Amino acid sequence: MAEKRKVALVTGGSRGIGRAIVERLIKEGFIVAFTYREDIGAALELLDQYPVWAMKTDAQMISSAEETVDTVLEHFGGIDLLVNNCGISVQGPFDAVDFQRYDQLMQVNLMSAMRYCYRAVPSMISKKSGCIVNISSIWGSKGASCESVYSASKAGLESFSKSLAKELAPSGIRVNVISPGVIDTSMNVGFDMEERSQLKEAIPLGRFGRPEEIANVVWFLSSEESSFITGENIRVSGGQD
Repeated sequence: MAEKRKVALVTGGSRGIGRAIVERLIKEGFIVAFTYREDIGAALELLDQYPVWAMKTDAQMISSAEETVDTVLEHFGGIDLLVNNCGISVQGPFDAVDFQRYDQLMQVNLMSAMRYCYRAVPSMISKKSGCIVNISSIWGSKGASCESVYSASKAGLESFSKSLAKELAPSGIRVNVISPGVIDTSMNVGFDMEERSQLKEAIPLGRFGRPEEIANVVWFLSSEESSFITGENIRVSGGQD
């Protein structure tokens, strides 16, 4: 009898790190559902290439997580892996940014992850198994100038994840965080050549990370190879402090 395929839900899965995660999990045999907000072209591209589910959502809306998780549970009967990857960045001096943008950032980067966990955890507890991986940032632990609220949102995500890991461990559910450094995605296209060069100089390995290098760690944390790892924050930064 064939082993039942595991089900993964990846938020923000249409491009960048999220897309790499989706592709790696498909390669490893997962049934994958992912969310996206605006880039329908990238979502359709994934749908054309792979047997995946795509759901258009707005991470700021309280109802999005409930509707998305309930749809996946209804169609597939469970969620074995939840990857909270969706996120946005707001850059600029703290007092020069419209505060509504900060509220949006906190809703997307922190509160949406909490809402997805809140909705998915009961089904995991009922099965006494499950895995949650939250995508943070190295700036969550060290802070970044002109990204104070972004850094705060990621710090909150790390603290939430570590606390939730302790709470859910008796139910056989593991929760971990990945903190990428500078990854070569569209989030960094605004940097000019000089800025990119300066960023690389701060990275001991001398280059930006690749999205698939984050996806590799997600896969590891979702596998039995990491069965004794929970409540950890794994930095994937090329050695950047």
